[in-house]
Amino acid sequence: MTAVGLGQRHDALTITWTLPRYRTKIIHTLTLVVGDTLAIAGAALIALLGRDRLVVFGPAPHLIGTILPIAALFVSVWLLMLAGVGAYQIEKVGVGSAEFNAMLLGTFFAAGALGVAAYLTAYDLSRGFFVLLFAVGLPLLLVERFLSRRFIRIFRSRGMLCAPVILVGDHAHVDEIAAVLRRATFLGYRIVGVLSPTADDETPSGLPILGSLEDILPALRATAAQAVIFTDGALPSASAFNRLARQLEDQDAQLVVVPGLTDVSAGRMNLRPVGGLPLVYVESPRALLAMRWSKRLFDIVGAATALVLAAPVMAVIALAIKIEDRGPVVFKQIRVGLKGEPFSFYKFRSMAVDAEQRLPQLQNELNGVLFKIKSDPRVTRVGRLIRRLSLDELPQLLNVLQGQMSLVGPRPALPREVAQYQQDVHRRLDVRPGLTGLWQVSGRSDLSWDDTVRLDLYYVDNWSLLQDLMILTRTVGAVLNPRGAY
Repeated sequence: MTAVGLGQRHDALTITWTLPRYRTKIIHTLTLVVGDTLAIAGAALIALLGRDRLVVFGPAPHLIGTILPIAALFVSVWLLMLAGVGAYQIEKVGVGSAEFNAMLLGTFFAAGALGVAAYLTAYDLSRGFFVLLFAVGLPLLLVERFLSRRFIRIFRSRGMLCAPVILVGDHAHVDEIAAVLRRATFLGYRIVGVLSPTADDETPSGLPILGSLEDILPALRATAAQAVIFTDGALPSASAFNRLARQLEDQDAQLVVVPGLTDVSAGRMNLRPVGGLPLVYVESPRALLAMRWSKRLFDIVGAATALVLAAPVMAVIALAIKIEDRGPVVFKQIRVGLKGEPFSFYKFRSMAVDAEQRLPQLQNELNGVLFKIKSDPRVTRVGRLIRRLSLDELPQLLNVLQGQMSLVGPRPALPREVAQYQQDVHRRLDVRPGLTGLWQVSGRSDLSWDDTVRLDLYYVDNWSLLQDLMILTRTVGAVLNPRGAY
């Protein structure tokens, strides 16, 4: 069995709208540079108008005359600083927090460099303009990158702008990685085949086998793959990768190695080459960091602000629930919180008053600990609406203020669910449960129990305040998209 023959057979799997990898990188980089330039130019315009019209800064008669000569310098230095911290590396763009970290760091360096240059040259630069430029510019850059990411993800979810890839490894590892790539369409990978030591025609999940590792060059040419992903144990020896990399040096394909580490964030891993060996140092899990005062302060300020803003909406919901069936507005239930401590959990009542009594008559539609039904007959008309928009969760802001919950964390569990936990699942109770979390922004009730546990444990072990902010941002999209809300 050769890769060439099978490559012709599976040409239909190669995605349309696919450009050579080097052209994709060039187009991607140029698009980001143009977007960042427009964001910086917009920030400069806003800063000019703000400095001129805000009385707090005082008069500035020569403002435009001092800014225009150095406008190009401001933009160039800012873009160079962003490039220097990796904001245009395609590996950092579109996934995780690395891209946003780079934008923050690059902006900080740009502000420092331009500020020092203005001081050393005694340039008559308006301080008000300088402050406004970076105060407005950073949010604009972050919003621009967020919107760019959203558009790219939309294209990729529809099969466009994706890179064809080949997986290398045994069936078990290959199918496991393939399942992750199918879920994470935003990564932009489209699997066109597998290189496996077996002589089968396809893997158990139906991926076509193009040959063995020795057929990698013909397979790349036949499929026009832009990346080769090596699963754990795919290479026969430690030095085999270097030999293979030399063979593929003139191929326009990226080599990706999946290490034998799962659910460990990049922030906990440090790569240090020692004697030619790339050693990965893994930091301890971060559950204790999630209990620090900074997260608690963030929860208090966020919950208090949200309560004030949501008060009119909450009043309308309470009135609608009362009018529908004259029952209680708030549903109170015992849930298990931090370190297994029970607490009273609040929600707007979305079910009939006798919902708990009718529970034994219903059949669970999920496999595992959680109880979920897509068309639960106990849900009221008002309840169906507020569940779809997750508005029934708003009273939990009171739980957050009381210290029983956090804005972000694992879903709060029922005592009967905790009683069924396996030993490692108790790790979920090492942090406060959250009003939202990775489980909600990743599919909510459409997730299996195993996926829910995996996401919650990932959150506990890899907590960071930046991750909390990203989850809260993604929650807005999850609320507007009713998928999994039932």
